[in-house]
Amino acid sequence: MSVWDDLVGQEPAVAVLKRAVAGAEAGMRGETGAAVAGMTHAWLITGPPGSGRSNAGRAFAAALQCHNQSCGECNECRTALSGAHPDVSLIRTELLSIRVSEVRELVRRAAMSPTQGRWQVMVVEDADRLTEQAADALLKSIEEPAPRTVWVLCAPTVEDVVPTIRSRCRLLVLRTPPAAAVAEMLTNKLGVDSELAGFAARAAQGHIGRARALARDEEVRDRRNKVLEVPFALRDLGACLKAAQQLVDAAKVEAKASAEKVDEKERAALEQALGVGTKGAKPREANAALKELEDQQKARAKRWERDVLDRSLVDLMALYRDVLVVQTTAGTELINAELRRDIEQFGGRTTPEQTIRRIDAIAACREAIEANVAPLLALEAMTVSLFEGRNDGPHVPRRVLR
Repeated sequence: MSVWDDLVGQEPAVAVLKRAVAGAEAGMRGETGAAVAGMTHAWLITGPPGSGRSNAGRAFAAALQCHNQSCGECNECRTALSGAHPDVSLIRTELLSIRVSEVRELVRRAAMSPTQGRWQVMVVEDADRLTEQAADALLKSIEEPAPRTVWVLCAPTVEDVVPTIRSRCRLLVLRTPPAAAVAEMLTNKLGVDSELAGFAARAAQGHIGRARALARDEEVRDRRNKVLEVPFALRDLGACLKAAQQLVDAAKVEAKASAEKVDEKERAALEQALGVGTKGAKPREANAALKELEDQQKARAKRWERDVLDRSLVDLMALYRDVLVVQTTAGTELINAELRRDIEQFGGRTTPEQTIRRIDAIAACREAIEANVAPLLALEAMTVSLFEGRNDGPHVPRRVLR
């Protein structure tokens, strides 16, 4: 067992981080020069969604604290990976941005000496969501870090981080995990049937968390099936508008179901902390605190809706990608191999140029939603663009793995 075990298909990146840990060890022994060259005080880990950016940051933090070659089993490793280690700070957000107040608290902790571990490690899992003010608050600490303090920032791409921050970090780029590696992980670690594991690995397109969900949950597979039916159901303008509304409604239902699992617990915990419901006067700050929590929960629900919609759009883009592969006889593996017959029929009734325009329409929709365009308007424009120019009739695809 090792702290690196969850980094599926990231052998080159793991090798870099292992050299850095060795350099840190050498530096603590008082060595200089080439022995410590692999280590630096600030890192920026980038990679596509689901590639394991956060896992890499946590694993690196655990390896720096471990006394037994990144064993993954000692107390230092286990607490660092879980976020319970006193000298490993993990910051992530389920909201739309990381606020400056959160960063200032992190900077304050970064200035302290390690209490138990060998390093003070600050892992910012959503560095792309730093506001400008938050980035400004972080800059000086990264420029002039305290001794034995290491910053690890995670973001989808280097361009998602402000230039003043990224220019002061060592860049480590994770790749999209190969489908074979993901399938092997599902089979070996979760005991998933090989056929289902192969399907989940391809459908997830390198997203580890998504692959796990597809392999373990039939409802997740059913929701994906419904998304893939959209292109085949666009018969007229009314069908386009209906499809857009269905995508929005489905995203709201899924996001609400996820939110309800945590919202009630958060409110109950806050009310207990404030003494709401107990005898005596209600704390003066209770209403303000509860209102702030409600606002945060609404913002989180909005982000979750966006995430669900974006995942649906990625699945749609993959379907049209498969159509283009068939049309151009590219010879690469289909992501949706289970729908090969339907994809071939669809591709035979359209042209590669039309398919490319449709992929562009989906990409434009993703960008519009990210830029705060009303999701329904963005999706309506997309579905109309997907329908325009079609010369094929309605067709309902076969269901894929359930």
